[in-house]
Amino acid sequence: MGRVCQGDEVMSGQYITVRETAQILGVSEKKVMDLIEAGQLQAYRIAEQFLRLKRNEVAQVRTSGQVISEHAPHDYTTAQKVKDFFYFNDFYIFSSLVILSLLYVIFLT
Repeated sequence: MGRVCQGDEVMSGQYITVRETAQILGVSEKKVMDLIEAGQLQAYRIAEQFLRLKRNEVAQVRTSGQVISEHAPHDYTTAQKVKDFFYFNDFYIFSSLVILSLLYVIFLT
């Protein structure tokens, strides 16, 4: 997958993470890993543990147009917002209803 780098090379700031690479190229981190496996990007192992890419190589790939950005603008409709609201807050809504029901039973019956 790549060669092992020395510590002083990493500290100079010429190496970036997979996440930073994804942000620069406008793609997902998985797409960056796919590009590395396909040989379109050269990755380097640091301390046999961390995967890094050279900033200038990533910039070359970006300017060459080899990678197409995955960020396609799309409308986030009101219906999707409402659906997401209930999806992410269903526990709190349900808990509130249970608490209100219990308070009703305790104090008004």
